[in-house]
Amino acid sequence: MKFRYAMVCSSNQNRSMEAHALLKRQGFDVASYGTGSHVKLPGPSLREPNVYEFGTPYKQMLDELRRKDPELYKRNGILPMLKRNAAVKLAPQRWQDNAADGFFDVVFTFEEKVFDMVVEDLHNRDHVLKKCVLIINLEVKDNHEEAAVGARLALDLCQEIDATESWEDSIDDILTAFEKQHRRKLLYSISYY
Repeated sequence: MKFRYAMVCSSNQNRSMEAHALLKRQGFDVASYGTGSHVKLPGPSLREPNVYEFGTPYKQMLDELRRKDPELYKRNGILPMLKRNAAVKLAPQRWQDNAADGFFDVVFTFEEKVFDMVVEDLHNRDHVLKKCVLIINLEVKDNHEEAAVGARLALDLCQEIDATESWEDSIDDILTAFEKQHRRKLLYSISYY
């Protein structure tokens, strides 16, 4: 695999981590992030989410929610999700704090609001490397089933991009073919490091 990929959603829990896990298993150089101010997981009601700081280990969240209400968090899929996440990396990371992680060739987002935040963040950074980065938004609902579908679609697109010598020369054709085949509209932008 010749390109470096980042998967980004709001809390670095569901959509970005499902894609991160799948791409990692397929041998891609991949990382994942969230753009929110905090990590939010569903709680007993909409008004009572579980809120964590970025950097809180997935294992710590898992243990805490197991103690709170193991049946609820198993039934709604949060415990299995956190277990998967802990097997992929230590803790959720915030996109805006990732400059030390180096550059990425391609960044996937799974929600337009997240796409806008990533594009704005890259625009505001110092562009010292003059290195292109492709940002693609693949809209995916934030639930476990859609995250799995979105991860497979992201993998398909990453495989197409990785098969090129230079994505800059063929990205329009790749994205048009993808949109036609999967009947999904993609947003994309190009920025620089």
